[in-house]
Amino acid sequence: MNWKGVMPAITTCFTEDLRIDHSFMAEHCRWLLDNGCTGIVALGSLGEGATLSFDEKLELLQTCVRAAAGRAPVIASISALTTWEAVALAKAAGDRGCGGLMVLPPYVYKGDWREMKTHISSVFRATSLPCMLYNNPIAYGTDFLPEQISELAAEHEKFEAVKESSTDARRVSAIRALVDRRLQISVGVDDAILEAIGVGATGWVAGLANAFPRESVVLMNLGLQGESDKAFELYRWFLPLLRMDTVYNFVQLIKLVQAEVGMGNSRVRPPRLELIGPDLEAARKTIQDALRTRPQPVGV
Repeated sequence: MNWKGVMPAITTCFTEDLRIDHSFMAEHCRWLLDNGCTGIVALGSLGEGATLSFDEKLELLQTCVRAAAGRAPVIASISALTTWEAVALAKAAGDRGCGGLMVLPPYVYKGDWREMKTHISSVFRATSLPCMLYNNPIAYGTDFLPEQISELAAEHEKFEAVKESSTDARRVSAIRALVDRRLQISVGVDDAILEAIGVGATGWVAGLANAFPRESVVLMNLGLQGESDKAFELYRWFLPLLRMDTVYNFVQLIKLVQAEVGMGNSRVRPPRLELIGPDLEAARKTIQDALRTRPQPVGV
């Protein structure tokens, strides 16, 4: 499994009656891969996974796998209220042709390390697929510390990567210090990508890549190649958009960006609601300013 490069955490596009738009989802996956992305991460927070039924999740995974057509892996986000459902989803994702899993702590319940380790380990043991652990203490209230990540790595061979979203690039250094290259480390916070690359991250589970995949891939490559001046020039342009990935209404904002660039719409499932009033006006101004100053097209 190649966990490196830009793997968008894809949004889930809905029709007017808020059903999954499978036709668009397939088109979106192909477009992302055409622009240099190395994988597709489906059913995550940005994909509104918590609003999808079990069957909808499986249908969406199948759509993504068919669209990818073997060009790149589809990674299924595994999140649920119960360990039983998480295990069932992990098994079903493998049956649907996914290439890997991104495993989250359980929704709602914020247990101690013994409970969280048991939950994550149950999912790891239920699959033959390579797995990434998603650490996002700000969103989920569960923080997998570097020492705990090292403990899991020592016990589970299929545990291959970490999506680190603590917003602290020092966490990448701390994990590397304990496990070196045993685990691949991906950034899960868009506006920390260059900082994390500097201390050893090699992947980016990206949000704004849903609308700007080419710029995301070029930024990642420049960072990895050590071309700091060129990387920061692009980063400086990109940052107002990348910061949209770090606020509570990031789903609405990123879907709005997609709508503004002609790759999707802004529909969300309740309890989320589309942006209105000053929030919508401010977001549109940021997007329009970025589009007006967008760098010339660049190669992947």
